[in-house]
Amino acid sequence: MCLLVAPIPNLSDLERIQLLREAEYYQLLGLVERINEVLNKKKDERMDTDLTRTDIIKSIQSTSTYVKLRGVNLSGLDLSRLDLSGAELSYACLKNVLFSDANLSEAFFVRANLQSANLQDAWLRKCKFYGADLRYANLQTADLTHANLVKANLEGANLKGAKLNNANLSYANLHNADLEGANLDGASLFEVIR
Repeated sequence: MCLLVAPIPNLSDLERIQLLREAEYYQLLGLVERINEVLNKKKDERMDTDLTRTDIIKSIQSTSTYVKLRGVNLSGLDLSRLDLSGAELSYACLKNVLFSDANLSEAFFVRANLQSANLQDAWLRKCKFYGADLRYANLQTADLTHANLVKANLEGANLKGAKLNNANLSYANLHNADLEGANLDGASLFEVIR
């Protein structure tokens, strides 16, 4: 039996993201892997953003569930005041993204790069930040209640006045993080690096 592997046609960034969403929905794992390879190769070739704020807003408006932006490069975008609750942003490059006042409740940021991102006053309840890079991120007065920050790197992060009630910070790196006035009631701090 001969199995042919067709190349992924040249698509716009938005079309590629939509194709990835459909491949994930129909659990076409080989296609998902190939699309991610193309996206990662593209990122290596150029570091500018994959989508614009307008693309993100259109994506929010076109879906009845949640936005899937796994592995995309959104570095430096202004995504403030958007409702991205439940969004899939795992493995995404989100350096210097402005998320202030955004609703990101229950979003997935597994192993995402959020270096120097501005998440001030963002709603981050029940977010999954497992292994995320949050070095020097601004999380001042953000609501991280019940957030999963296991193995997250929060070195030098600004967490002044942040709500970390019942958050899981096990194995997180909090070296030089500013926790002044942060609420850590019920938070798990097992093996935290300080």
